[in-house]
Amino acid sequence: MHASKFWQTATRYSVYCVAFCVCLITSLSTFANNSPHNMSKELLTRWENIETLGNNQSVYFYAWGGDAQINAYIQWAAQQVKTKYNINLVHVKLSDTSEAVSRVLAEKSAHNNDQGSVDLVWINGANFATMSEHALLLKQWANKLPHFAYTDPANNPAVNFDFGIPTNGMEAPWGQASLTFYYDSIAINKQANNKLPTTLNELLNWSAQNPGRFSYPKPPDFLGMSFLKYALVILHQQSSESIKAQLNQAATANNTAQVLTPLWDFLNKLHPTLWRGGTHFMQSGAQMRRLVDDTELSIAFTFSAPEVPAAVKRFDLPKSIRSYAMADGSLSNTHFVAIPYNASHPQSAQLVANFLLSPEAQAQKQKAHIWGDKSVLIQSRLTPEQQALFKTAKPHPSALPFNSIKRTLSEPHPSWVNAIMQGWQTRYGVSQ
Repeated sequence: MHASKFWQTATRYSVYCVAFCVCLITSLSTFANNSPHNMSKELLTRWENIETLGNNQSVYFYAWGGDAQINAYIQWAAQQVKTKYNINLVHVKLSDTSEAVSRVLAEKSAHNNDQGSVDLVWINGANFATMSEHALLLKQWANKLPHFAYTDPANNPAVNFDFGIPTNGMEAPWGQASLTFYYDSIAINKQANNKLPTTLNELLNWSAQNPGRFSYPKPPDFLGMSFLKYALVILHQQSSESIKAQLNQAATANNTAQVLTPLWDFLNKLHPTLWRGGTHFMQSGAQMRRLVDDTELSIAFTFSAPEVPAAVKRFDLPKSIRSYAMADGSLSNTHFVAIPYNASHPQSAQLVANFLLSPEAQAQKQKAHIWGDKSVLIQSRLTPEQQALFKTAKPHPSALPFNSIKRTLSEPHPSWVNAIMQGWQTRYGVSQ
């Protein structure tokens, strides 16, 4: 309730009522300070202008379309912004985010600086680094969204950095994800060594004892690259601080060999134990999931933990599937939405991004049966009513148990993606 309402009511009554209202306003000060609507007059005026200009438009949201559960959530969000703002949110489904990057880059080359086809893009990591480097993104808007305050940016730097690169208000955080492993419990129990591998070294030993029961998608597939980055970070856990620091810096001709040699040594040991003897690699995470369903693989992984129970419910995976997190660490990152510098409807895109940051949307997305994507909101910044939105029912048996991830691993600098991919293709890609 606004203070002006208190005073309008109070003037009709005695001075005692005035005193009561003052006390009540004071008691609400903590909430007011934490509210995203506790904005400066300048920011409030700015947002009111965005709301006026952003209504009744279409927003073309370029986002990965490889997960049915995520696609369904985006459709739910589309219905919400249609009701709230009469915005027509169109999900342009991508197989790889680089497709959107290439489109915006081509439009810039063609001097299309204000009628771009991409209004909003789901992005992080190397693709953000590329768009930032080529000045392809709208700046200093995300940190001005009313709901951005719910992320507690002063005490949560992860929302202001993308793979170590400052976002400079070019990205609004959307969620957090971690590398999650899953396995066929029946298959594991039937094997001679039925101890589940929970570290990278244990995985190597387990694969050697159970040849052909594990593999990973070949680069440049996102999941395949995620596994390789997980391995790289783990392999350097005992390295000197100077070498580990290189992972957070750009890959160069001088440091590439030193940083990546342990990875190649590890893969040289792992590959002969993999599915088809490491002479052939699957193309995608979806293919890896099918191989688990066909009982060819016993262990696989995903960067979308809710994909596992959703696949079980669709009968794309058996009921015996269970999820778990590696004890030596889970590669984790924050993912974002961004607005290209030449978006046709930048105000409408900001309305959508702000809704995606709302407690309502974040709580819906975090539900295991909806998406299961971890919220970027900090609970202490929310009211008790908003916090109640995040309470969940009993999870599906195949879902990742709550608080399974005990240790997170930060993504290396985006430039290492290309360095790993090139090195992998040179060593292992010729015959694939």
